[in-house]
Amino acid sequence: MERKQFLKSLGAGAAFALTFPCLHGCSSDDSIDGTIVEEPSEVDFTIDLNSSEASSLSANGGFILKNLVVIARNLEGDLIAASQVCSHEAYDQVRFVSQDGGIFYCDVHGSRFEQNGTPLNQVDGNPAKVLKVYNTELNGDMLRVFE
Repeated sequence: MERKQFLKSLGAGAAFALTFPCLHGCSSDDSIDGTIVEEPSEVDFTIDLNSSEASSLSANGGFILKNLVVIARNLEGDLIAASQVCSHEAYDQVRFVSQDGGIFYCDVHGSRFEQNGTPLNQVDGNPAKVLKVYNTELNGDMLRVFE
């Protein structure tokens, strides 16, 4: 049974309860089903933390998506960034979730990663690959995300 069929069989309430943690902070142009994409290259951009696009970063556990990168304020208050593209099968569904101290999670196949990109589980019986993690540099209210 495919994920969409499974969620339909559960009904709207149960589907929402299962997917809400993964959808928190998603922008309106994100697809729930995800898209297979290439890993972003030459990542180097800035975000004004006072801007409306960065409002979710004001709270620990909040995250935003930009340029196929997940930017999060972890549970300790540090700003971190990783690829939105899962290392398992290249779906663009990696998000930051407040589980197990804060992890990166892809809901397509259940891949879970530590904040440093180390895989936490096997998927389809195979060890997952490391998730790409980016550098962050805070200068006043400007956050730079880069390789």
